[in-house]
Amino acid sequence: MSGPMTLRLQVRYFASLREALGSHEAVDVAPGTTLGALRDQLIARGGEHARCLARGRAVRAALDQVVADDAAALHDGAEVAFFPPVTGG
Repeated sequence: MSGPMTLRLQVRYFASLREALGSHEAVDVAPGTTLGALRDQLIARGGEHARCLARGRAVRAALDQVVADDAAALHDGAEVAFFPPVTGG
């Protein structure tokens, strides 16, 4: 249950990440958490999250549908998306 001491986020996965992790999940984080800290928190789960979101992998992120970097601050109700870089078409 989300209270004043946690932020509830919607995390969405696209392309190959979606195939491995599913389309989306709700995640609770502490206030002040950044996009980079969220990624580290998901990696710490191990398994497919660790494999797909590993720091050595090229993964882009967006906050509320705007591409953002690891320093972006998260807020309650934020939508975070992780996706591989778009390659030629």
